[in-house]
Formats: sequence, C-alpha cells, structure tokens
Amino acid sequence: MFSKTRKFLFLIVLVALTSATVSACSTSSNDEVHLAMTPLDQMPADVQAAPITVQAAYQFNTANPDIMKDIPCYCGCGDIGHTSNYDCYVSAVDANGSITFDNHALGCSICVDITQDVMRMLRDGKSPQDARVYIDATYSKYGPSNIP
Repeated sequence: MFSKTRKFLFLIVLVALTSATVSACSTSSNDEVHLAMTPLDQMPADVQAAPITVQAAYQFNTANPDIMKDIPCYCGCGDIGHTSNYDCYVSAVDANGSITFDNHALGCSICVDITQDVMRMLRDGKSPQDARVYIDATYSKYGPSNIP
C-alpha cells in the first residue's frame, strides 16, 4: 500500500504534530505568579516559630506595603489603632527601612486569613482592587473595617 518512504514521512509528520501539541499544552500552564516575600530569616523569632500560613502572611505583608495598606482588617483591631491589614503585622518602619513588627497577627486568624486570601487572589491573576472588593464582601460580617 504505502511505500517505505511514505510511511517514514507519515511517521515524521505524526511525531512533529504530537510534539507541537504537547509543547503547546505544557507552556500554557507555566504562567505562575510569584509574589514578593520578605525572607523568613529577616523575621523575628516568634514569627519564624509560627505556623507556615502565619509566616507567609508576615513575609507577604512586609514585602507589599503598597498593596496591604489598602486592604482592611475586620477583626476589631481598629480599636487598637490599626488602619489597615498591614498594621496587624507592622507597627513602624524607620527612615532606614527597619521594620518594627506588630505581634497582633500571630494570634489572629482573621488577619492571617485576609492576607492569605489576598495572596491567593493575586496568584490567580486578580488585581489588588479585586482583592479589596472580595475582602470587604467576605469579612464585613465580622465587624467594621479598620480603614477610616
């Protein structure tokens, strides 16, 4: 039916098409978003000893003040002067950029959950504004926003 040359050419074309299809499929799923994170060794000992989700929340929050200062917290920490979710992790930053950590988020699952939700949404390609809308809708049932 087919000559050896035609079979060989058919086989080459088939392999090339299969290879191109596999290659196209594998490259489309590698668009992973990498979030800025402060290295764990720059965190206080109590943060380093905390559960991984808490560690990651501190690492993300301290590396992303421009995002997290616009994300509210709903745990009631506005009563202690916090004006964003960022304040649950950082109480001050001096002129040299040295951070004074706040230990509030070490014991508050709402603060950590809010930060983890923002991280997840950013990884999923959502904007910080989308995350803010989600946080407001999801956590407002716990109390008032701490953003004035």
